[in-house]
Amino acid sequence: MSQQANPRGTFLQIAEAVKRQIEDDQNMTELPSLAEVMRDHKVSRGVALRAFGVLRQAGVAEPAPGERWRVVRSGAQADRRPLDQRIADIITAEGLEVGEAFPSASALAERFGVSRPTVTKALDKLETAGVLAGGGQGRVRTVRAVPTREERS
Repeated sequence: MSQQANPRGTFLQIAEAVKRQIEDDQNMTELPSLAEVMRDHKVSRGVALRAFGVLRQAGVAEPAPGERWRVVRSGAQADRRPLDQRIADIITAEGLEVGEAFPSASALAERFGVSRPTVTKALDKLETAGVLAGGGQGRVRTVRAVPTREERS
């Protein structure tokens, strides 16, 4: 009889493999993408998601809205606020004034380690809230209002 992979528990094997990756690479801050897990382990999206769920239950990883799943390490501090709030903090952290140019979506994507569409969604939220103005193709976003402490928390 030929040896075949048992489909039961495949997600557990994948979770264990990713967990070993995390333990071996102390600098790893986010899980591989679902697409990478699907490709590397030749499984469906559902199986990959179940593996991520196992890692979440084990306290090894957590989902991050609009971003890749994050690695959770004991004792490590991570900013778990939504991306739009973290981006808004740039205004006060860098001392930007009303009317000044705001960093581009590309620069923010690199700074926060997320995709440009994810940054664009966060910037749209800030524009809707009246914190930023402008934006769009080829236009520079500017600071419209400096967020107060209550708006940032």
